Amino acid sequence: MSQLLWATPEKLRALLCELVSWDSRTFTEGERQFAHKVHKKLGDLEYFKMYPEYLSLHEADLGRKLVTAFYRNQEVEETVVLISHFDTVQTEEYGDLEPLAFQPEELTKELLSRKSNLPEDARLDLESGKYLFGRGTMDMKMGLALHMALIEKASAEKWPINLILLTVPDEEVNSSGMRRAVTELVKMREQYGISYKLFLNSEPSFAQIPGDEKHYIYSGTIGKIMPAALFYGKETHVGEPLKGMTANYISTFLTQRMEWNSLFQESDLSETTPLPVSLQQRDLKDTYSTQTPYRASALYNVFLMKRSASEVLDLFEQIAQESAEDCNKAYTELCLKQGIDGVGNVKVLRYEQLLSYAKNKLGIERVVQIRDEVITNINWDEREQSLRIADKLMIECQELAPAIVLLFAPPYYPAVNTSDDPLIMDAVQLVKDVAIEFGVAMDQVHYFNGICDLSYVHYCGDEDGWAAFERNTPVWGDVYSIPFADMHKLQAPVLNVGPFGKDPHQLTERLHIESAFIQTPAMLDRLIKSLMKITVQ
Repeated sequence: MSQLLWATPEKLRALLCELVSWDSRTFTEGERQFAHKVHKKLGDLEYFKMYPEYLSLHEADLGRKLVTAFYRNQEVEETVVLISHFDTVQTEEYGDLEPLAFQPEELTKELLSRKSNLPEDARLDLESGKYLFGRGTMDMKMGLALHMALIEKASAEKWPINLILLTVPDEEVNSSGMRRAVTELVKMREQYGISYKLFLNSEPSFAQIPGDEKHYIYSGTIGKIMPAALFYGKETHVGEPLKGMTANYISTFLTQRMEWNSLFQESDLSETTPLPVSLQQRDLKDTYSTQTPYRASALYNVFLMKRSASEVLDLFEQIAQESAEDCNKAYTELCLKQGIDGVGNVKVLRYEQLLSYAKNKLGIERVVQIRDEVITNINWDEREQSLRIADKLMIECQELAPAIVLLFAPPYYPAVNTSDDPLIMDAVQLVKDVAIEFGVAMDQVHYFNGICDLSYVHYCGDEDGWAAFERNTPVWGDVYSIPFADMHKLQAPVLNVGPFGKDPHQLTERLHIESAFIQTPAMLDRLIKSLMKITVQ
């Protein structure tokens, strides 16, 4: 085993630190280069020197690529897919320590000289010597390192199972890497005649509550969808406020009903989704003036377990209708009190209704032109583009105002859960047993609460459920899409087994050393070998 590159805790730690040193913050040049670097690194393995055709780079978007490394045992069809992402969030919170954010050994040493500035729990962990600090140590380059070591060992020892290492960019923003990878996985299955037995991610084990020291294994992942609204009122001069209706006024009624609304909360297997919150609310005026803001927008975060996009949209529309009724009632009372006619009642439209109306009024060519003008604006991301397409259509269909236009903005992560799969039940028990051998308490969580790329495999929704998303996402098909049909073809169960860590996306992001370099490698080794026994029976 000594001849292997990453077979010892020390070598695995060195590999992690090298991966972390490759700055790969989302949308940076480092993220674009990372795939090439890890491809070259995997190319150093003897197996891929012999079979370079099994190590590939694939296009994602914006010059970013994903990597597949296929250890193939031609005697078997069963295949485990090892999924990870290599992008990280930004590092501004490190302040003058930012140059060390990607140097775990140096950062950990430097923090010791500044430990009085750290929160108490982070200071105690630092002083214990049991943690390695740095951006990406926990989330989630350790997961990638574990998978690299696993595929090296499997190929060297000729394990009777197939493994595909899949590592992707852009999990932290839009999951464009994984959405692209779905199609590649379908192609590989057809090309090589393999069957997928398990989709195994190694995102880190997250604390369920502050101060939680327990380790977790996850048999599913929570979903996320983003209902959004464009509020379109009637402009006026501030000196004549009652001749118009501000979009801000309309928006307050919907946001008040959406924020923390328990109707959107779901429960399954004794777990419950967090309540919805607003992620953004603002008017769309570009500059200050004494014209009242008559266009505004809002984004709302909704977590999912069982609901489809169609069900969420139905509920969102119900809440919006109730909000519009409240708004109209309050506005009518104001008009009566002030002795004015008003500008009319607020109506509720789905984006697909606005789009149909605009096509009939303006013609398809003009609607396409409006859409193209928006999506070619490089200063707007997918969320802004979604809102701006609806906004520009409403500007040319002002007779529909005042109105609330309902739509979806990217990203969308379907929920996945395979807790009742016999393979998963056995796997969870096996991993728990290995944890006990190390004296570690480990519990099962049915829905990973950090959102992850497992959302794009084992999709069980029907076409009606996703059609509502397609029809009401303005950027669908141009700058954002989800391969629902291909996701349907990837029906193996899902599992997440990763190292323990704390404070992802914070200055104090840190990785538990023994969990990362000793315990989790043993868990993954035993897990894959248990599947090999099934394979050869």
